[in-house]
Amino acid sequence: MQRKDPFVLRTVDPPLKDLVGLEVLELRRLGKRIVVGFEKDYFLIIHLMIAGRFRWNEKKMPGGCLVCWKFESGWLGLSEAGTKRRAKIHLVRGEAAVAEHDPGGLEIMDASLEEFQGMLASRRHTLKRALTDPTMFSGIGNAYSDEILLRARLSPVRMTTQLSAEESERLFVTIRELLAEWRDALQAEWGEKFPTTVTAFHANMAAHGKYLQPCPQCGQPIQRIRYAENETNYCAVCQTGGKLLADRSLSRLLKSDWPRTLEEMEARG
Repeated sequence: MQRKDPFVLRTVDPPLKDLVGLEVLELRRLGKRIVVGFEKDYFLIIHLMIAGRFRWNEKKMPGGCLVCWKFESGWLGLSEAGTKRRAKIHLVRGEAAVAEHDPGGLEIMDASLEEFQGMLASRRHTLKRALTDPTMFSGIGNAYSDEILLRARLSPVRMTTQLSAEESERLFVTIRELLAEWRDALQAEWGEKFPTTVTAFHANMAAHGKYLQPCPQCGQPIQRIRYAENETNYCAVCQTGGKLLADRSLSRLLKSDWPRTLEEMEARG
């Protein structure tokens, strides 16, 4: 392992040199983290965050990487787009140490409807926040939450405690169906090849990253709410009864001039 960024590794004990010569025994997911299990009970816990990417080269070390691992079959590198360094790696020993990095969110693919509804009812959050909160639900994230809520025809700002039993069941079924579809689609797309361009956005997504493009369900333009470095994409017709959700960065400026419906927006040209 060669490290070119001193901050990507967030632990000092055990030292990295302990991994030299050890065999990789397993790969697994822990929320959005990737856990690489080695001999002697060592584990690398890798969180790519938003901009982290893996790169593979059978012959040489990939360029521009923050850290690289040398295996018998080639080089695996970790790079990160942009200037902000958020990707992080922890080296720990023992399952108990791995468990300390588990945010504790429910694995919906393994959960029952009752467990899902119980988690929803446990906190009063917007659906967008709940689906992206790793302490509530494991591994969904910003992009897939947009896709899920569009298909389920639920507003991203609807409160978790306001859902009917039918709506929460519809959301549960939608999450399981959509995540399974994307898993199968991405596996089919890459096959046995190393995935080099997997990102939070995919061209075939219906809502996420599709601002002002037609909603595949109704044909009306996809809208968005922007906050900090994230955004929520939604369809006003399918999800909010035609109401536009105020974008904080704009509504503070527009105030009463902020259009409240698609009709108002279209009338303003």
